[in-house]
Amino acid sequence: MVFADELFLYLFLPLCLVFYFIMPKVYMKNAVLILFSLVFYAWGEQLYILLLIGSALINYGAGLAVEKFREKPCGKAVFALAIILDIGLLAAFKYSGFIAENLNRIPGLAIPVPDVHMPIGISFFTFQNISYTVDCYWEKTKVQRSFPKYLLYISMFPQLVAGPIVRYSQIAMEIDERRTTFNDLSDGFSRLIIGIAKKVMIANNLNTAVVACFGESADNYAAADSLTAFGAWYGAALVALWYYFDFSGYSDIAIGLGRIFGFHFNENFEHPFICKSITEFWQRWHISLGTFFRDYLLYVPIFGKRRKYGGLLLVWFCTGLWHGASWNFVLWGLYYGAFIMIETLIGKKRMKKLPAFIAHIYTKAVIILGFGIFYFEKLPALGKFFKAAFGFSANSSSSIIKMVFMQNVFLFAAAILLTLPIIDRFKKLSERSVQAAAAVSALGIVCNLLLILVSSILLLNTTNNPFLYFRF
Repeated sequence: MVFADELFLYLFLPLCLVFYFIMPKVYMKNAVLILFSLVFYAWGEQLYILLLIGSALINYGAGLAVEKFREKPCGKAVFALAIILDIGLLAAFKYSGFIAENLNRIPGLAIPVPDVHMPIGISFFTFQNISYTVDCYWEKTKVQRSFPKYLLYISMFPQLVAGPIVRYSQIAMEIDERRTTFNDLSDGFSRLIIGIAKKVMIANNLNTAVVACFGESADNYAAADSLTAFGAWYGAALVALWYYFDFSGYSDIAIGLGRIFGFHFNENFEHPFICKSITEFWQRWHISLGTFFRDYLLYVPIFGKRRKYGGLLLVWFCTGLWHGASWNFVLWGLYYGAFIMIETLIGKKRMKKLPAFIAHIYTKAVIILGFGIFYFEKLPALGKFFKAAFGFSANSSSSIIKMVFMQNVFLFAAAILLTLPIIDRFKKLSERSVQAAAAVSALGIVCNLLLILVSSILLLNTTNNPFLYFRF
């Protein structure tokens, strides 16, 4: 089941809300959320719901064992085993085919390449399990003694299949005691509607334009062969905007649903395209993933010692690989890692002295080229994209690119405009006076009604609206 679907919006969610809010006690509300979350996941994954529950049970048990045997070797052994099982689970379902394909490049090897279905959301709920177990081991959070409460943390449907990656410590108190205020409901439904509109009205149309320019990401060699320099940069810019509106739209929905149920998830996107450095971009883009790797991997000792640049290399290698079992994702991670290393060597003070105009040109060029790397999963097609981007393509013009540009010029301009913190400006405006607050509130209600109406109409004409990060 996906959020951008009328079945979810007009049947599943209303039923969940009715049962949730008629329950008088928090433990009853938790039971409703667990039940609906398991139904939500099983709707698309059937038996893999057992994998979700099993992985939660392993880490729940590991937390208890770590607390009981903290100072004993068996406590460390249980902790290590839980982390190995978590990583092994992710590797088996997500990377086994990739590993076999690359091993078969060795002369004489012919390992059967497994065709394993990757359960939706496995990257996200595995990382949440890992963060909980590590935090228990490091004594950064209290161990949860109730398995139903821990299962709620892992399985909660707003953030289950595509994040954000929620730390247990962020919502531990709210699992036991929370209430939904009027502001929570208002802000929550607003975020939900905005997220749906981002997906249905903007991301889906950008997707159509991207495919027209680049072809499908898994098989786009022919499309890459006909690219011009303008087509390469324009198409990659479309990809950047598409991914932003699709993934930030999902995050808006998840955060909004969390607010409705009384949970306060951290922001996952904070207007990343207004950045003036690549370091700042990654402080604003997919924040929950970046902070996960920073907190759990950056300072891991390498050969017995913490190594600043070695840690950065490891973080960005893993960031790329996390996104998919393909070498282009690894290159994409290392590409960003290289720029962040360079900026680290230059220093924050020197980077801030860079004129704003130059800083924006530099960051947008790096970001756009980076999304080209991200999109072209086949390395030969990626090579042709690079040739075109840097002017080495034999093509000087393309009627297809011109047509796509002219057909989507207003969509492209609107998408760029909507990456700016416009809503934040209106919120600041509402703080000036009671009259301004009332005017902004009324405008917000009208806009929300229009957005959900238009989105619902558009949903009638589409049969499938999967979010991009479902496959990661």
